[in-house]
Amino acid sequence: MARRLPSAPPALPGFTPVRVLGSGGFADVFLFEQNLPRRFVAVKVVVPEVVDDQVRRMFRSEADLMAGLSAHPSVLTVYEAGVSSDGRPYLVTELCSSSLGDGYRSRPLPVADVLRIGVRVGGALHAAHYQGVLHRDVKPSNILITAFGAPVLGDFGVASTMKGRAGGTGAGLSIPWSAPEVVDESTPGTVASEVWSLGATLYSLLAGRSPFERPGSAPGELARRVRSARLPALGRDDVPASLERVLSRSMAKDPARRQADVAQLVHELQAVEAELGLTPTPAELAPAAWAGEYARDPDDRTRIAPATSSAQGGGGAGAGRSGSTTRRRTVTVLVAGAAALAVVAVAGLAGLTLGRQSSSTAPAVGEIRTVESGEGVRFEWADPGLAAGDSYRVTTSTGGTSVQQSAEFVVHPAPGQRICITVAVVRAGRAGEPSSPGCTEGS
Repeated sequence: MARRLPSAPPALPGFTPVRVLGSGGFADVFLFEQNLPRRFVAVKVVVPEVVDDQVRRMFRSEADLMAGLSAHPSVLTVYEAGVSSDGRPYLVTELCSSSLGDGYRSRPLPVADVLRIGVRVGGALHAAHYQGVLHRDVKPSNILITAFGAPVLGDFGVASTMKGRAGGTGAGLSIPWSAPEVVDESTPGTVASEVWSLGATLYSLLAGRSPFERPGSAPGELARRVRSARLPALGRDDVPASLERVLSRSMAKDPARRQADVAQLVHELQAVEAELGLTPTPAELAPAAWAGEYARDPDDRTRIAPATSSAQGGGGAGAGRSGSTTRRRTVTVLVAGAAALAVVAVAGLAGLTLGRQSSSTAPAVGEIRTVESGEGVRFEWADPGLAAGDSYRVTTSTGGTSVQQSAEFVVHPAPGQRICITVAVVRAGRAGEPSSPGCTEGS
């Protein structure tokens, strides 16, 4: 089947189109430059063929959902939303440097990075559930990486509502990462099915393929394996048995055998970090005060009844509610127990963090070159000999970090601002020696 060409960028007052960033079945994403304040942004636009009044209403609903969740550090930030002059709904969001996309298929991620992503994205999902919102399309391509290397979750509702609008409930599935009960269409989604999807996503990042994927298999065969096949082993020597057990539990066929909620899955991932001697990633889990009163929209299948969570200090989703608006905030919850405290204490005494650990087997990155373009300044470097599972850790002079597979990094310095980066190869969760700095100065 021929791939659809991208639609033309919409005319948006105060924004200048630059180029296409991506194109899917139901929406296109463009790079725009915002005129005031001046910055690059991503603009998602629904394709004309599926737009009608109901789709516009669904799109507005997603904009409201994401705006309400944008206070969470692991949710994609929404700047603006509206309907263009030609009638297409659009969403303006922060510009991310990359997404997990399909890159994991050629280079599965290091265990430490997958654990960090799981904790961060799990916190975003937990916050959504406390707001009575299901994501319904958790998968690698919907996890974006900011310019500072932080994973954020995007695409709340648009994929599911657009696909469901175009072809019924089943059309909205991303089968490789959908729970059996969703594939069977016995439910449009639950907290338990989102636990499955997050577990399946983390499995994919480690395995280089989705959990039940076989080369050349038809979608119907994949759906059958999701419903009934045993979860294959990851086949990586560096993945501890405890992590395999956590992911296997998250993808149990029986929803009642999975982790009770995303918060519990997050705590188990932190426990694996502690076991590996890594500093546990902070988990921004939403307390009950985040949960608001929401009217159900019968056409909005992202909405759910408020969830009950075992998050520390959170209580039930209905605890502490009132008719008044509550202050939205997040809390940091570290994994409980003596093991985690011991890890923190040892890390403090030794002065070690993941970013400072080194491995003599990791190759060093050579000269970093700069290339100026209308989209900013691109740093480039030659592949020093990455192996399967390796990645680059880019550290900027502004204090940001990015873990990625591509051998380039784009920055947008302000006039007169000097930005430098160093690059190190991450192997088996440990960063090698950093490169000599590459620097640029905004003109």
